Amino acid sequence: MSWKEAAEPVLTRMPGVTRPEGHIPFKRKMTWTLGVLVVYFFLTNVYLWGLPEAQAGQDIFGQFRSILAGSQGTILQVGIGPIVTASIVLQLLGGAGLLGLDTNDPRDQVLYQGLQKLLVIVMVVLTAFPMVFLGGFLPVSPELAAVYGQTTVQMLIFAQVFMGGVFILFLDEIVSKWGVGSGIGLFIIAGVSQRLLGGLFAWGGLPGDAGIIPTWISILLGNQQFPSLLTSEGLQELFLGQGALLAIITTLVIFAVVVYAESVRVEIPLSHARVKGARGRFPVKLIYASVLPMILVRAVQMNVQFLGRILDSQLGGAMPAWLGVYSNGQPQSGLFYYLNPIQQPAEWMWWLGQAAQAPWQIMLRVGIDLTVMVVGGAVFAIFWVETTDMGPEATARQIQNSGMQIPGFRQNVGVYEKVLERYIPQVTVIGGALVGLLAVMANMLGTIGAVSGTGLLLAVSITYKLYEEIAEEQMMEMHPMMREMFGGR
Repeated sequence: MSWKEAAEPVLTRMPGVTRPEGHIPFKRKMTWTLGVLVVYFFLTNVYLWGLPEAQAGQDIFGQFRSILAGSQGTILQVGIGPIVTASIVLQLLGGAGLLGLDTNDPRDQVLYQGLQKLLVIVMVVLTAFPMVFLGGFLPVSPELAAVYGQTTVQMLIFAQVFMGGVFILFLDEIVSKWGVGSGIGLFIIAGVSQRLLGGLFAWGGLPGDAGIIPTWISILLGNQQFPSLLTSEGLQELFLGQGALLAIITTLVIFAVVVYAESVRVEIPLSHARVKGARGRFPVKLIYASVLPMILVRAVQMNVQFLGRILDSQLGGAMPAWLGVYSNGQPQSGLFYYLNPIQQPAEWMWWLGQAAQAPWQIMLRVGIDLTVMVVGGAVFAIFWVETTDMGPEATARQIQNSGMQIPGFRQNVGVYEKVLERYIPQVTVIGGALVGLLAVMANMLGTIGAVSGTGLLLAVSITYKLYEEIAEEQMMEMHPMMREMFGGR
């Protein structure tokens, strides 16, 4: 008996959101999408019962929070992390040919979706358990522990985090089947937008807590001191300190570069085989695989850092120095330090005097981060294209099935595939590597609201793609025949 036959009774009975029958009107799709977004914002403000009123636990996902969504200390504590981790596992297993599933077979599609949900649930457990029971990442309120017992309160916190992980899985599925775009993309845009708006407009009681605009207003009104711009201290404060000018420039440049890269494309002409005069184009964008594979790369880094913090909390001083020496929850040396991605300018600008490491250690860390992101971006982009039916073979089949053809070439899937192979593999690798490079550079230079470079790239690219999908949905609403070209959606 194969593993598919053994697992089929379980995988086919996994709970899920029913797929709609027939076409969904555009307005209804937008209603579902906005409704899920409201629910998401609501859940990010539902705090876990059992935590201290002054939540003292450190956010272990702090540096990755903008791309993993969710919120520290809330029911969405784990965010989309388990979904992303499960996707990585399936990507690797599928890329190695170990699953033996044909995604074109309806039966195997059901098994694949059931396996993905099962893996997400397993990842929710594996992520939530150490958060609650190891290292005090989610500390228990002493008052409640005295009344109900430490273990009981921890179990209730774990149950809440687990429910939140399952909730976000089904919210993503609702958007994917009934809305526009994907839930993962929607949640990333929501989280990054919150931080960007906070970084611009937040009013804080202390100078370091306010956003850029309130800070500048306070400086101009003379309520906040600012060094002279004729001194090195003043220039440093303007670009890297209160002025945050470098963060503003970086954010605008990344926005412009991503929008430009999304518009760079090779367009393959298409014509309808039976309808004379019906023509179209198949665009192969520079960022063909989108920036979503970056989530997978950052998720790997996040899980590595998660493991390091767990080891530090459990072993403390007994952990070998070559693995890592921690201070305030952050690695200061060892393997986990070098594998920790750069998050802000102060972490690599040693001449500012804020880094405790030697310049060669800092540059080695920067080099490793660049290598991981550039190579990882290219590799995961290839996996993403192949497993989401965006590769040459799958695309050629889609063109053939839609009744379209490439003018000047014989109507054959194999011929179309050879034409597409001239563009898709090369563009996929170049685009994945470019996105990885941009993500690291944005982190190194800083962004508004301390949004990570990857988070900013994801937000801009997903918003651009969402805009295109909305325009596509409106076009198909006006021209129903076009739905055949896009899979009958």
